[in-house]
Amino acid sequence: MGAQPRAAGLLRARVGPTGIERLRQQGSLKALFPRGAGPVDLVALNTAGGVTGGDRFTTELEVGAGARLRYATQAAERAYRSQPGEIGRIETRLRLEAGAILHWLPQETLLYDHAAIDRRFEADLAPDASLIAVEALVFGRRAMGEYLTDLRFRDRWRVRRSGRLVFADAIRLDEAIGGLSRPVLANGAGAVAQVLVVSERAEALSRLPAPTGGAASLMSEGVLFARVIAEDGFDLRRALLPYLEGLTGAAIPKVWGL
Repeated sequence: MGAQPRAAGLLRARVGPTGIERLRQQGSLKALFPRGAGPVDLVALNTAGGVTGGDRFTTELEVGAGARLRYATQAAERAYRSQPGEIGRIETRLRLEAGAILHWLPQETLLYDHAAIDRRFEADLAPDASLIAVEALVFGRRAMGEYLTDLRFRDRWRVRRSGRLVFADAIRLDEAIGGLSRPVLANGAGAVAQVLVVSERAEALSRLPAPTGGAASLMSEGVLFARVIAEDGFDLRRALLPYLEGLTGAAIPKVWGL
């Protein structure tokens, strides 16, 4: 048999104060309901049904001066088992112009045993732009008896404001995934999320109570970071969603419903 086809997708959009100005969809990445005046809700869908080795997905969003965008995904992303030597790649590039607001609220990434994924998240913000971003990981479905023993997962974040690096983070989970059971790491947690706020309101938002199972810290002027761990994906949502609603000042997108 020949090599299995690889999935690929590109979603590129620009949002202005009155709505979507440009939209390009290619491959298996689609945008659902990208319409409406004022704050725009854009829900992304991966019609490939998940990510595996050799797949390539890229999302590029521009939020124009004074525009507001709320991004979510139609479902949790699934990172499936990959063949040896094959790696799936997910790239996100965001650009926020003067006074722009972006709430980046994708649902969880569900990691299966023997998945191999490299992710890259890059954002460039104008001085008075505002970004609230969440990324959540679920290490197998505990209710289904799934526990990870072997994995390749790399996640790299770089966020710049006025061209200056204000946040950098890197996660590397390889075959040592079993180490998450150690108390000093995750104490057996089956799910984890990180929340980043880059905004002039970061100090005020830092006064919100940290979510259950998590902690938040004002890392520098205008930069708030929180990390949350939970026993499974359901408990993570129960802790995370009220916190996100407090940060954004709005109900969480309906696709996130418990």
